[in-house]
Amino acid sequence: MSTSQRKIEHLLLCVEKDVEAHKNYTGLRASGFDDIDLVHNCLPEINKKNLFLESEFLGKNLNAPILIASMTGGHPDTKAVNATLAGAAEELGIGIGVGSQRAAIEDPNMEDSFRIVRDKAPNAFIYGNVGAAQLNEFGIEGLERAVEMIGADAMAIHLNFLQEAIQPEGNVDATGCLEAIKKVCDELSVPVIVKETGAGIAHSQARAICDAGASAIDVGGLGGTSWAGVETYRAQKRGDILSEHVGKLFWNWGIPTAVSIVESTISIPVIATGGVRSGMDVAKSIALGSSLCGVALPLVGPALKGQKDVVDRLNLMIEELRVAMFLCGCRTIEELGNTALVINGRTREYLEQRGFETGKFANRTLKYNK
Repeated sequence: MSTSQRKIEHLLLCVEKDVEAHKNYTGLRASGFDDIDLVHNCLPEINKKNLFLESEFLGKNLNAPILIASMTGGHPDTKAVNATLAGAAEELGIGIGVGSQRAAIEDPNMEDSFRIVRDKAPNAFIYGNVGAAQLNEFGIEGLERAVEMIGADAMAIHLNFLQEAIQPEGNVDATGCLEAIKKVCDELSVPVIVKETGAGIAHSQARAICDAGASAIDVGGLGGTSWAGVETYRAQKRGDILSEHVGKLFWNWGIPTAVSIVESTISIPVIATGGVRSGMDVAKSIALGSSLCGVALPLVGPALKGQKDVVDRLNLMIEELRVAMFLCGCRTIEELGNTALVINGRTREYLEQRGFETGKFANRTLKYNK
């Protein structure tokens, strides 16, 4: 099957099927956000009308700490979706990423489904997207084509080896990826974001990514779209019993997003994606250490209806974020990053077993012991 055909299959399955990570045995979301409590400030001493949500990321100013995360492109039928999402990003003054540009690098006829994003969002922060497994194949020249294609302000290198391991056509040779990432960071004309796609990033890999020269990390944690789940549905359609079995078994594989934010907060900006479903989740992510949040699946349905629906959904999240900031007594996103929080349940247990002193969050002096 062609890369282009897989892209439209993936998009349609995200619309038609329940592809999210399953809730855990306690009925809480796999992302871990339900285990995070922001500490209420009964005397906020600020005016909710005067909050500042503006954020600066890789040299660009955003009106809110939200990105429309990488979703689609690479098939003619995805062009309208990308146009709608890009129009919403431009209207709201936020950032947007495109789906994997592999299909367009392989077939220039697919470029228009990506170029439309810059056409509709001439002033927005836009980042491109190529898989780590394709870096050696495409080389710097191929990645520069991807940058030029959308006038990218940055390039995301995505890590999707869970999905690749389940796809019969997947690329499962992960050798040399870190060295290839380092080469791209050294030579590409724009900053590099290294992003997971639903299985999260642990501390040691986050440090290796930092050392390789990446400008930001997108944790892509467990809790949002399960690409093992998406591949399970694809396997069912073609009667592939083996891939269906493996997909079901690994549906919830990965590091929860809340945990992955803490694991990845080292020295470069962190983007929280993976189950971000509300402005409250955005607030919790920033309090845990992220700089921005990426939203994908909640916008797919609205994007098929029109730009207004996407804008309305994002404006709801932004208002939820405003309320959370007000109730924490935080006037700016920077202040929100230093607000008090409490970590409960499985997320606390997970972090403590990984060597983090969760109680230290009350004083914002997180320590990693391993």
